[in-house]
Amino acid sequence: MIPIASVNPVAKLGAGLIVSLFLVVTIDWVSASTALVLELVIIAFMGIEPKRFWLRTLPVWLAAPLTALTILLYGRYDGAVYFEFLLIRISDGSIELALATFLRVLAIGLPAVVLFISIDPTDFADGLAQRLRLPDRFVLGALAAVRMVGLFLDDWRSLELARRARGVADRGRIRRIAGQGFALLVLSIRRGSKLSIAMEARGFGGDTPRTWARESRWGATEWATIGIGVLVGLTATVVAVLTGSWNFIVG
Repeated sequence: MIPIASVNPVAKLGAGLIVSLFLVVTIDWVSASTALVLELVIIAFMGIEPKRFWLRTLPVWLAAPLTALTILLYGRYDGAVYFEFLLIRISDGSIELALATFLRVLAIGLPAVVLFISIDPTDFADGLAQRLRLPDRFVLGALAAVRMVGLFLDDWRSLELARRARGVADRGRIRRIAGQGFALLVLSIRRGSKLSIAMEARGFGGDTPRTWARESRWGATEWATIGIGVLVGLTATVVAVLTGSWNFIVG
């Protein structure tokens, strides 16, 4: 099994971006399918629970066919035309482009989701500040915001129960979403203001160099993760070039 949970989050981010860069510059089904097959093989050795994998990647599996359907109906037309109605035109060109888009969305989206399944926000913030040298105030502010996201659902439930206790939430569930959403916005702004004052009082907004409680480690495992990303991207590109399917979209 690949110990993906112990890899530095910055390395995971880098590997995902590298694969995406190789696939973004071309639209062809060969490079996308090659990258997707390699990624699925690697994911199989990560030891991720099947239920967790399918639940986390479900949006990607839903977005890919919907995107491909749009390209199929309204994409470029070339070769034989099989169906035509108003603006809809299905041809050899639109079918090939739709297939390439479907595989491309999966090849880019799946590793992006899977690599971030095991990322801890604090470890990610440590890596951004210590390895990428991003500004401390930006990193800590983003970390605090991410930590607050989990409270939104609790706040929403609390607002719903409070309205129900006052007898204003028994009917019209869809109609009251706007009012309840505005109340959640006000509550979030108040909490953000309190959090910013508390962080400022504890010295998070100072100009002096900061120290970090936990070191963001970088070693052979992280370099191997980056190398795997480069290998997947290069292999997909080489296979597409050798088969004559590589389609450079720039120019």
